[in-house]
Amino acid sequence: MRLTPRQIEIIRQAAQVAFGPATQVWLFGSRVDDSKRGGDIDLFIETDEPDVAKIVRAEMAFLAAIKMQLGDQKIDVLVNYPARTAHPPIFEIARQTGVRL
Repeated sequence: MRLTPRQIEIIRQAAQVAFGPATQVWLFGSRVDDSKRGGDIDLFIETDEPDVAKIVRAEMAFLAAIKMQLGDQKIDVLVNYPARTAHPPIFEIARQTGVRL
């Protein structure tokens, strides 16, 4: 996995502050593969927050917090929540191929 322990901790803490303590985060995509270089940070987040408006605010706060600490990097975030009715195939790919932080 091509994240430092400090980067992992920043991401985990920011997710818990923004989405709540039960939040789970996976890193997926090219950053999981140590043999590759570069690439954006792809994150899959699962939260138990049911309110979509709160989730949107949480996602913005999460991105702002990690960008302030990690610098301006390309970060893609997918969020799964209980009230979500559509589950794109990328969600399952992220969980199966990703590394839980």
